[in-house]
Amino acid sequence: MRTDSSPGTLPAREHLPATDAGTPVLDVVIPVYNEEKDLQPCVRRLHEHLERTFPYAFRITIADNASTDTTPQVAARLEAEIAEVSTFRLEQKGRGRALRTVWSASDAPILAYMDVDLSTDLNALLPLVAPLISGHSDLAIGSRLARSSRVVRGPKREFISRSYNLILRGSLQARFSDAQCGFKAIRRDVAQALLPMVEDTGWFFDTEMLVIAERAGLRIHEVPVDWVDDPDSTVHIVRTATEDLKGVWRVGRALATGSLPLDRIARPFGDDPRDREIQDVPKGLTRQLVGFCVVGGLSTLFYLLLYSVFRQFGGSQVANALALLVSAVANTAANRRLTFGVRGTGGAVRHQAQGLVVFGIGLALTSGSLAALDTASSDPAHSTELAVLIAANLAATVLRFLLFRAWVFPERRESTVVASHQPTPTPTPSSPSHAPQYPTRPLPHAPLPQRPTAPQYAYDTQIRAGEAADQTWRDATVQLQPVRPSDNTPGASR
Repeated sequence: MRTDSSPGTLPAREHLPATDAGTPVLDVVIPVYNEEKDLQPCVRRLHEHLERTFPYAFRITIADNASTDTTPQVAARLEAEIAEVSTFRLEQKGRGRALRTVWSASDAPILAYMDVDLSTDLNALLPLVAPLISGHSDLAIGSRLARSSRVVRGPKREFISRSYNLILRGSLQARFSDAQCGFKAIRRDVAQALLPMVEDTGWFFDTEMLVIAERAGLRIHEVPVDWVDDPDSTVHIVRTATEDLKGVWRVGRALATGSLPLDRIARPFGDDPRDREIQDVPKGLTRQLVGFCVVGGLSTLFYLLLYSVFRQFGGSQVANALALLVSAVANTAANRRLTFGVRGTGGAVRHQAQGLVVFGIGLALTSGSLAALDTASSDPAHSTELAVLIAANLAATVLRFLLFRAWVFPERRESTVVASHQPTPTPTPSSPSHAPQYPTRPLPHAPLPQRPTAPQYAYDTQIRAGEAADQTWRDATVQLQPVRPSDNTPGASR
């Protein structure tokens, strides 16, 4: 349940709008550190695959993580030889830092990354990004642990990978199957809202990103991949595993305390069917009933324990009132967070005050039951008192749930958000050819363009380092354009 009255910052997912302009649809980032041997064959193989199979404009960005060998020279040579390749140099190490910086500065609507060893078969690349282009999903990941995946690797890495994902499922309730596969993609508008919330700058970066996205209700698409282990990988397994476990602890603590502003990346009404007001279908009723029953059962045990303790020092009425008061405060706090999903401290005092009113009703019901028992028997047995209290509490529990749902934590009705689209002014001929045109308003809907009949467009692949440094964000809606010839064009090179 969302706790704010305003919709989230992300628009409803839609098929990417498109016009004839020089912005690539896909930007594939390859983070590298001292990869002078593997970089050139990797980039050429990826470029050949994209040119042959990807129907829209693309860019390959080499993100150099402070390499100390000849990797920068190799990257510069590739950039000079291949029009769709650009390079970006960072003076600090860290895969997460490289991805954050390059993704923040990119103007492509679909952002992806893959490891330089190309362990993942490239035939999974188009299925990876297609759901993002269509508007079906927000993020996409390759999974080596899916049933239809075909993986070749040693038992040590297999054990570590499965153990790590098991830890994520047990500690952070992650539902995605493979957090560590170096083959992921994200929509740019989602990245703009999500990246500032991700703290890690190393190998835990994408795991943290996935956990936050999943908890915020974003849709993550998984693609089974064919994957072959790279025996020459330079990843330090023990150090990486240690840092990952520290990251799991940090993110788990943030989720438990509610310090992550997940509502910041919530989507507005109309995108998630669970947010729609449908007649005669109470929203979230089943989940709330389950949560309320669990909290209620634990609260009842807590109440009976307190009553037994307080009964040793006073009469039944005093013991009942004190036990019910303490357990009611705990019950309201638990239901507020676990049953009705209210996060943060906003409205907590008001909720507790309303909870005390509900407590008063329960007190009257249980105290009346005890008074009736005392009238019927001058010295009832302790077990009889407990039985009467259990029955009274069951009745009070049903009433408490109804009051909580209808009065204390009512469902907020979110207004429908209607997106308006206005055309972006066409760049004038006087505009410099090297300066990409960034639209400042949403574009009208149009089908994604197909390949033109002759090569007639070009685009610049320079990443703006200043924008990455100060984290200035551009508008998430961008213009897309194919750049290669048709299969039927005579003499077209592939």
